Amino acid sequence: MPETTDHKEKMQKRQAEQRKKVAELQDPEKGLVLVHTGAGKGKTSSAFGVVVRALGWKQRVGVVQFIKGKWKTGERLFFDRLEEVTWHTMGEGFTWDTQDKDRDIAAAQAAFAKAREMMESGDYDLVVLDEINIAMRYEYISVEDVIAGLDARAKDTGVILTGRDAKPELCAYADLVTEMTEVKHPFKAGIKAQRGVDF
Repeated sequence: MPETTDHKEKMQKRQAEQRKKVAELQDPEKGLVLVHTGAGKGKTSSAFGVVVRALGWKQRVGVVQFIKGKWKTGERLFFDRLEEVTWHTMGEGFTWDTQDKDRDIAAAQAAFAKAREMMESGDYDLVVLDEINIAMRYEYISVEDVIAGLDARAKDTGVILTGRDAKPELCAYADLVTEMTEVKHPFKAGIKAQRGVDF
């Protein structure tokens, strides 16, 4: 019995400390910028988890996909059924798919123009820029332009930017940065991508 009492007292103390910390926090009175990056799987999946959370609160959500092109993905099939998310898939795949860097640059810049329009409109609580970090990595768009676009967004619009190799300047600008770390991946064991898990 004493152990249970000690545990209860410890938990009550931690709860009081946590409540005190929360009471001291401030509302930023602006939409936050989140970056999901790293070599591990789950960057886009995590972003769409946040989309589901936002939709649960009846928030307005927009998605612009850079790079992924015409890939058929489970998340796109799902959100198309809901009709509550404005979705633009504007990439044409990776350069090794198109074999044309100029075309890839034009597609990325068109996608970012659409993203800016959505971010600045005030029509969205959340905008996901899926794989935009890859577009910056390959210099299809510049980190300076992306940060300028984030600066110009409507005050209440939050933005999630996904993809490997996020630029350090973007990470410094963001409110939250999560780096996915790969520990083990089935591809390395010769297992191909699975519907519902990988796409």
